[in-house]
Amino acid sequence: MYIHLGGERIIRSSELIAIFDISIEKSSKISKQFVNHVKEEKTLVSIGEEEAKSIVVTKDTVFYSPISSSTLKKRVNVFYANA
Repeated sequence: MYIHLGGERIIRSSELIAIFDISIEKSSKISKQFVNHVKEEKTLVSIGEEEAKSIVVTKDTVFYSPISSSTLKKRVNVFYANA
């Protein structure tokens, strides 16, 4: 199963580790450090031109997605409900 993250970006559901609302980056010191680390490692990818609404963590990459975390979580739940 695949999950559409916005723009032309899709990932395999098996690669998904976590989905966070973008507000966590501003409210948590640990998440700020995490985002700074992935920026330094060049594994952070911004999807599209729109403002990021969520952070999607996969095995190899972290994405800034223009789709809300609640919408992405619904897409994941649809997959598991039908599996």
